[in-house]
Amino acid sequence: MKIKFYGTRGSIPVSDPNFMEFGGNTTCLFITGIDEGAGTIIMDAGTGIRNLGKDINSGKIEVGEDISLGFTHFHWDHIQGFPFFAPAYNPDSKIEISTAGEREIHNLKDIFSNQMQSIYFPVQLENMGAQITFVKYETNEFVGKKGALVSITDVIHPGGCIGVRFEFNGKSIVFCTDTEHPNGIDENVIKLSMNADVLIHEAQYTDEELVNHRGWGHSSYSQAIEVAERSNAKQLIVTHHDPDHDDIFLMRMEKKCQERFKDLVFARDNFELNY
Repeated sequence: MKIKFYGTRGSIPVSDPNFMEFGGNTTCLFITGIDEGAGTIIMDAGTGIRNLGKDINSGKIEVGEDISLGFTHFHWDHIQGFPFFAPAYNPDSKIEISTAGEREIHNLKDIFSNQMQSIYFPVQLENMGAQITFVKYETNEFVGKKGALVSITDVIHPGGCIGVRFEFNGKSIVFCTDTEHPNGIDENVIKLSMNADVLIHEAQYTDEELVNHRGWGHSSYSQAIEVAERSNAKQLIVTHHDPDHDDIFLMRMEKKCQERFKDLVFARDNFELNY
Protein backbone atom coordinates (compact mmCIF):
# COMPACT_ATOMS: atom_id res chain seq x y z
CA MET A 1 0.00 0.00 0.00
CA LYS A 2 1.08 3.55 -0.69
CA ILE A 3 -0.36 6.79 0.64
CA LYS A 4 0.64 10.19 -0.67
CA PHE A 5 -0.58 13.49 0.70
CA TYR A 6 -1.04 16.15 -1.95
CA GLY A 7 -2.71 18.61 0.40
CA THR A 8 -2.66 18.77 4.20
CA ARG A 9 -3.85 22.27 5.05
CA GLY A 10 -7.30 23.05 6.42
CA SER A 11 -9.77 25.84 5.69
CA ILE A 12 -7.79 27.81 3.10
CA PRO A 13 -4.54 27.37 1.17
CA VAL A 14 -1.53 29.35 2.35
CA SER A 15 1.60 30.58 0.55
CA ASP A 16 4.37 31.92 2.73
CA PRO A 17 8.06 31.16 3.39
CA ASN A 18 7.16 30.12 6.94
CA PHE A 19 4.87 27.35 5.67
CA MET A 20 7.23 25.48 3.35
CA GLU A 21 7.92 22.40 5.52
CA PHE A 22 4.30 21.28 5.86
CA GLY A 23 2.94 22.92 2.73
CA GLY A 24 -0.03 25.10 1.96
CA ASN A 25 -2.34 23.04 -0.25
CA THR A 26 -5.75 22.00 1.03
CA THR A 27 -6.84 18.40 1.39
CA CYS A 28 -6.16 15.77 -1.23
CA LEU A 29 -5.13 12.19 -0.46
CA PHE A 30 -3.94 9.54 -2.92
CA ILE A 31 -4.11 5.84 -1.96
CA THR A 32 -2.85 3.02 -4.13
CA GLY A 33 -1.92 -0.63 -3.82
CA ILE A 34 1.68 -1.67 -4.38
CA ASP A 35 0.79 -5.13 -5.70
CA GLU A 36 0.23 -5.39 -9.43
CA GLY A 37 -3.40 -4.87 -10.33
CA ALA A 38 -4.33 -3.09 -7.11
CA GLY A 39 -6.56 -0.08 -7.54
CA THR A 40 -6.18 3.61 -6.73
CA ILE A 41 -8.44 6.00 -4.86
CA ILE A 42 -8.33 9.79 -4.56
CA MET A 43 -10.01 11.41 -1.57
CA ASP A 44 -11.12 15.04 -1.75
CA ALA A 45 -10.14 17.70 -4.25
CA GLY A 46 -8.56 20.55 -2.36
CA THR A 47 -5.91 22.60 -4.10
CA GLY A 48 -3.46 19.70 -3.79
CA ILE A 49 -5.28 17.79 -6.53
CA ARG A 50 -3.74 20.12 -9.10
CA ASN A 51 -0.29 18.62 -8.50
CA LEU A 52 -1.75 15.12 -8.42
CA GLY A 53 -3.27 15.74 -11.84
CA LYS A 54 0.09 16.86 -13.17
CA ASP A 55 1.72 13.68 -11.84
CA ILE A 56 -0.97 11.57 -13.50
CA ASN A 57 -0.63 13.31 -16.86
CA SER A 58 3.18 13.07 -16.80
CA GLY A 59 3.05 9.34 -16.07
CA LYS A 60 4.75 9.75 -12.70
CA ILE A 61 1.67 8.12 -11.19
CA GLU A 62 -0.35 5.49 -13.02
CA VAL A 63 -4.08 5.34 -12.41
CA GLY A 64 -5.36 4.10 -15.76
CA GLU A 65 -8.28 5.66 -17.56
CA ASP A 66 -10.72 5.01 -14.69
CA ILE A 67 -10.27 7.43 -11.79
CA SER A 68 -12.16 7.06 -8.51
CA LEU A 69 -12.55 10.40 -6.75
CA GLY A 70 -14.35 10.20 -3.40
CA PHE A 71 -15.43 13.05 -1.16
CA THR A 72 -15.76 13.27 2.60
CA HIS A 73 -17.76 16.49 2.28
CA PHE A 74 -18.05 19.57 0.12
CA HIS A 75 -16.70 22.59 1.93
CA TRP A 76 -14.62 24.82 -0.34
CA ASP A 77 -11.24 23.64 0.90
CA HIS A 78 -12.14 20.08 -0.19
CA ILE A 79 -13.54 20.84 -3.66
CA GLN A 80 -11.82 24.03 -4.84
CA GLY A 81 -9.02 22.22 -6.68
CA PHE A 82 -11.27 20.15 -8.94
CA PRO A 83 -11.50 22.72 -11.78
CA PHE A 84 -7.67 22.52 -11.99
CA PHE A 85 -7.47 18.70 -12.10
CA ALA A 86 -5.87 18.09 -15.50
CA PRO A 87 -7.23 14.54 -16.13
CA ALA A 88 -10.74 16.00 -16.04
CA TYR A 89 -9.91 17.67 -19.37
CA ASN A 90 -8.81 14.43 -21.03
CA PRO A 91 -11.59 12.89 -23.19
CA ASP A 92 -10.13 9.44 -22.53
CA SER A 93 -10.47 9.80 -18.75
CA LYS A 94 -13.37 8.20 -16.93
CA ILE A 95 -13.89 9.80 -13.53
CA GLU A 96 -16.34 8.52 -10.95
CA ILE A 97 -17.10 11.20 -8.35
CA SER A 98 -18.68 9.66 -5.29
CA THR A 99 -19.66 10.14 -1.69
CA ALA A 100 -21.68 8.30 0.94
CA GLY A 101 -23.23 8.81 4.35
CA GLU A 102 -26.58 9.73 5.81
CA ARG A 103 -26.64 13.42 4.85
CA GLU A 104 -29.10 14.23 2.10
CA ILE A 105 -27.60 15.33 -1.18
CA HIS A 106 -30.19 16.34 -3.76
CA ASN A 107 -27.86 16.49 -6.74
CA LEU A 108 -24.19 15.60 -6.43
CA LYS A 109 -23.40 16.91 -9.89
CA ASP A 110 -24.74 20.36 -9.05
CA ILE A 111 -22.18 20.77 -6.28
CA PHE A 112 -19.41 20.80 -8.88
CA SER A 113 -21.23 22.48 -11.74
CA ASN A 114 -22.31 25.36 -9.49
CA GLN A 115 -18.75 26.32 -8.56
CA MET A 116 -17.87 26.24 -12.27
CA GLN A 117 -20.60 28.57 -13.53
CA SER A 118 -19.25 31.12 -16.00
CA ILE A 119 -19.37 33.91 -13.44
CA TYR A 120 -16.88 31.97 -11.31
CA PHE A 121 -14.79 29.96 -13.78
CA PRO A 122 -14.15 30.12 -17.54
CA VAL A 123 -14.79 26.42 -18.25
CA GLN A 124 -18.07 24.79 -17.28
CA LEU A 125 -18.29 21.25 -15.94
CA GLU A 126 -19.96 19.87 -19.06
CA ASN A 127 -17.13 21.26 -21.21
CA MET A 128 -14.22 19.79 -19.28
CA GLY A 129 -13.95 16.79 -21.61
CA ALA A 130 -13.62 13.75 -19.37
CA GLN A 131 -16.40 11.21 -18.96
CA ILE A 132 -17.61 12.09 -15.45
CA THR A 133 -20.22 10.14 -13.51
CA PHE A 134 -21.67 10.85 -10.08
CA VAL A 135 -22.56 8.23 -7.47
CA LYS A 136 -24.04 8.50 -3.98
CA TYR A 137 -23.51 5.21 -2.15
CA GLU A 138 -26.44 4.54 0.15
CA THR A 139 -24.91 1.82 2.34
CA ASN A 140 -22.30 2.13 5.08
CA GLU A 141 -20.20 -0.70 3.69
CA PHE A 142 -19.53 -1.59 0.08
CA VAL A 143 -16.86 -2.79 -2.31
CA GLY A 144 -15.54 0.21 -4.19
CA LYS A 145 -14.98 0.40 -7.91
CA LYS A 146 -11.26 -0.27 -7.39
CA GLY A 147 -11.78 -3.33 -5.20
CA ALA A 148 -11.32 -1.91 -1.72
CA LEU A 149 -13.77 -2.75 1.05
CA VAL A 150 -15.07 0.66 2.08
CA SER A 151 -16.70 1.37 5.43
CA ILE A 152 -18.35 4.70 6.20
CA THR A 153 -19.42 6.52 9.33
CA ASP A 154 -20.96 9.97 9.60
CA VAL A 155 -18.92 12.31 11.77
CA ILE A 156 -19.75 15.60 13.46
CA HIS A 157 -19.08 18.57 11.20
CA PRO A 158 -21.23 21.49 9.98
CA GLY A 159 -23.02 20.44 6.80
CA GLY A 160 -22.13 16.79 7.33
CA CYS A 161 -18.98 14.79 6.70
CA ILE A 162 -17.92 11.14 6.64
CA GLY A 163 -15.01 9.16 7.97
CA VAL A 164 -13.85 6.41 5.62
CA ARG A 165 -12.06 3.11 6.18
CA PHE A 166 -10.37 1.27 3.30
CA GLU A 167 -9.37 -2.37 3.57
CA PHE A 168 -7.16 -3.11 0.63
CA ASN A 169 -4.69 -5.94 0.02
CA GLY A 170 -4.80 -7.00 3.67
CA LYS A 171 -4.16 -3.49 5.03
CA SER A 172 -6.49 -0.93 6.55
CA ILE A 173 -6.43 2.86 6.29
CA VAL A 174 -8.85 5.22 8.04
CA PHE A 175 -9.30 8.77 6.78
CA CYS A 176 -11.09 10.95 9.28
CA THR A 177 -10.88 14.61 8.35
CA ASP A 178 -13.04 17.52 9.54
CA THR A 179 -14.25 15.83 12.70
CA GLU A 180 -15.42 17.27 16.00
CA HIS A 181 -15.72 15.46 19.33
CA PRO A 182 -17.97 17.82 21.31
CA ASN A 183 -19.02 15.48 24.14
CA GLY A 184 -16.10 13.14 24.54
CA ILE A 185 -14.60 11.13 21.71
CA ASP A 186 -17.15 10.05 19.11
CA GLU A 187 -17.57 6.29 19.59
CA ASN A 188 -18.41 5.87 15.90
CA VAL A 189 -14.93 7.14 15.03
CA ILE A 190 -13.38 4.70 17.51
CA LYS A 191 -15.27 1.83 15.94
CA LEU A 192 -14.29 2.86 12.42
CA SER A 193 -10.62 3.15 13.40
CA MET A 194 -10.31 -0.08 15.38
CA ASN A 195 -6.95 -1.82 14.78
CA ALA A 196 -6.24 0.27 11.68
CA ASP A 197 -2.77 0.04 10.21
CA VAL A 198 -2.88 3.77 9.55
CA LEU A 199 -5.24 6.31 11.09
CA ILE A 200 -5.28 9.68 9.34
CA HIS A 201 -7.09 12.03 11.70
CA GLU A 202 -7.44 15.77 11.54
CA ALA A 203 -6.22 17.98 14.37
CA GLN A 204 -6.57 21.66 13.60
CA TYR A 205 -6.27 23.00 17.13
CA THR A 206 -4.48 22.77 20.43
CA ASP A 207 -6.64 22.05 23.47
CA GLU A 208 -6.50 25.74 24.33
CA GLU A 209 -7.53 26.84 20.84
CA LEU A 210 -10.36 24.34 20.73
CA VAL A 211 -12.12 26.11 23.61
CA ASN A 212 -12.74 29.11 21.33
CA HIS A 213 -13.69 27.00 18.32
CA ARG A 214 -16.52 24.84 19.62
CA GLY A 215 -18.98 24.03 16.86
CA TRP A 216 -16.46 24.65 14.09
CA GLY A 217 -16.25 20.92 13.36
CA HIS A 218 -12.62 20.22 14.18
CA SER A 219 -10.46 18.33 16.68
CA SER A 220 -7.47 18.97 18.91
CA TYR A 221 -4.16 17.11 18.88
CA SER A 222 -4.97 15.34 22.13
CA GLN A 223 -8.33 14.17 20.77
CA ALA A 224 -6.71 12.70 17.66
CA ILE A 225 -4.22 10.85 19.86
CA GLU A 226 -7.00 9.57 22.11
CA VAL A 227 -8.79 8.13 19.06
CA ALA A 228 -5.57 6.33 18.06
CA GLU A 229 -4.98 5.03 21.58
CA ARG A 230 -8.49 3.78 22.15
CA SER A 231 -8.79 2.19 18.70
CA ASN A 232 -5.38 0.51 18.89
CA ALA A 233 -4.28 2.12 15.63
CA LYS A 234 -0.74 1.21 14.68
CA GLN A 235 0.19 4.60 13.27
CA LEU A 236 -1.36 8.06 13.51
CA ILE A 237 -0.95 10.73 10.84
CA VAL A 238 -2.20 14.17 11.82
CA THR A 239 -3.51 16.41 9.04
CA HIS A 240 -5.76 19.40 8.20
CA HIS A 241 -3.33 21.92 9.70
CA ASP A 242 -4.68 25.31 10.66
CA PRO A 243 -3.71 28.04 8.15
CA ASP A 244 -2.29 30.12 11.02
CA HIS A 245 0.05 27.33 12.22
CA ASP A 246 3.46 27.88 10.65
CA ASP A 247 6.32 25.39 10.36
CA ILE A 248 7.92 26.26 13.69
CA PHE A 249 4.62 25.80 15.50
CA LEU A 250 3.78 22.51 13.78
CA MET A 251 7.25 21.04 14.31
CA ARG A 252 7.03 21.90 17.99
CA MET A 253 3.59 20.33 18.31
CA GLU A 254 4.66 17.23 16.35
CA LYS A 255 7.51 16.61 18.77
CA LYS A 256 5.23 17.15 21.75
CA CYS A 257 2.59 14.74 20.39
CA GLN A 258 5.24 12.09 19.70
CA GLU A 259 6.07 12.06 23.41
CA ARG A 260 2.58 10.67 24.01
CA PHE A 261 2.12 8.53 20.87
CA LYS A 262 5.38 7.27 19.42
CA ASP A 263 4.17 6.19 15.96
CA LEU A 264 2.85 9.60 15.02
CA VAL A 265 3.76 12.05 12.30
CA PHE A 266 2.28 15.31 11.06
CA ALA A 267 1.41 15.09 7.36
CA ARG A 268 3.24 17.28 4.90
CA ASP A 269 2.46 18.04 1.28
CA ASN A 270 4.06 15.27 -0.85
CA PHE A 271 4.59 13.04 2.19
CA GLU A 272 4.55 9.38 1.14
CA LEU A 273 4.08 6.26 3.20
CA ASN A 274 4.66 2.70 1.97
CA TYR A 275 3.85 -0.35 4.07
